[in-house]
Amino acid sequence: MGLRYAYNTNGLAHHRLDDALDLLADTGYDGVALTLDHQHHDPFAPDLARRTAALAEGLARRGLGSVIETGARFLLDPRAKHEPTLVSPDPDRRALRLAFLRRAVDVAAGLGSEAVSFWAGVPRPGVQRDHAWRWLVEGVARLAEHAEERGVVLALEPEPGMLVETVDGWAGLHEAAPSLRLALDTGHCLVTGDRDPAAAVRETAAHLGTVTVEDMRPGVHEHLPFGEGAVDLPAVLAALADIGFDRLVCVELSRDSHRADRLVPRTLAALRAAEPR
Repeated sequence: MGLRYAYNTNGLAHHRLDDALDLLADTGYDGVALTLDHQHHDPFAPDLARRTAALAEGLARRGLGSVIETGARFLLDPRAKHEPTLVSPDPDRRALRLAFLRRAVDVAAGLGSEAVSFWAGVPRPGVQRDHAWRWLVEGVARLAEHAEERGVVLALEPEPGMLVETVDGWAGLHEAAPSLRLALDTGHCLVTGDRDPAAAVRETAAHLGTVTVEDMRPGVHEHLPFGEGAVDLPAVLAALADIGFDRLVCVELSRDSHRADRLVPRTLAALRAAEPR
């Protein structure tokens, strides 16, 4: 079986979820990277279990697999992007993030999703790194225990500028939480400059929980459509094929919802054109 592709719903923010799923299925995608948000399967709205069961039926009917993404911008705090996090200094705020991530795990269990992806967060000004690291380890340990109980793959995504921003940072956390997998965004490798994207795929093959691909430029954290950056997409896809990666390969274009009708088919065409022959 060849590589399987998914598109992130944070790049379909102006679509109803059912319309987004129809678009992906009709275009030929194999799955969806579902960013839980107020407009797309709100994890805090009533009847979450019932709505998740209905969504599972809808995904099965369309032949779509799923990965759960947790990077919604203002879901937890309408006045602070991506806050709170697992490294927030206020323990009640950290608890809010953890409760959300536990709900994400529950949704993944209900959908039979391949993984739940999450990130560490940015330490607030004045927070010492060792304190932030301790809070992160504590939160991840509790979350990993819940994921194991639900049979869900938990994967942390290194994000430029966050407490964990490279593969090496993930490896340090993995030592504290051995069940934690890696959510590798190959474009982020180009941003941080710590690894070649294709080399990172091969190096971390045994630990990959999910993979995201898109174009980026060195040193600039901006998700770009293929052909607008410097990522060697054929090399990345060849590496994924070489390691026998059979999970969804997700594309995240969160700033391009206004042209999703064009980018959804254009992106899949670019992926297929770049596949190893």
